[in-house]
Amino acid sequence: MNLKEHRILSGFLWLVALHSFLVGIGLIVLPSSAFEFFGYEQTFDRFFSSQGGVFHIAMAVCYGLAGYDKIRYKSLILFTIVVKLMATVFLASYYLFVSSQWLIIISCLSDLSMGLIVFYLYRVLFREKYFNQALP
Repeated sequence: MNLKEHRILSGFLWLVALHSFLVGIGLIVLPSSAFEFFGYEQTFDRFFSSQGGVFHIAMAVCYGLAGYDKIRYKSLILFTIVVKLMATVFLASYYLFVSSQWLIIISCLSDLSMGLIVFYLYRVLFREKYFNQALP
């Protein structure tokens, strides 16, 4: 089986992991003034942005494992698709009903794009029975 999609999926999952890792680091280390630039009000407690940063780093580990070994960690590919769908629904709802900030809709479209690309590549590989290979 010589499917280029399996290499593309691995590379893309690593890019998704890098994106999540960098967002996580940003949420932890950026000063409050940076959040104000993005349209958020200044808060005195950085707990929730730091918690969100740690969450993004944890997610990056999951995405990286999926990219590292797609057959062994096939469930993490499905997990990636579900997480990106949930993030899209949450961000779209938040943008529509709570706060119409530009960063929220950009994040929504970004998560939607990542989820659709992973879903498409997973579906191609699934149809080609790529995941039916025996585990070592």
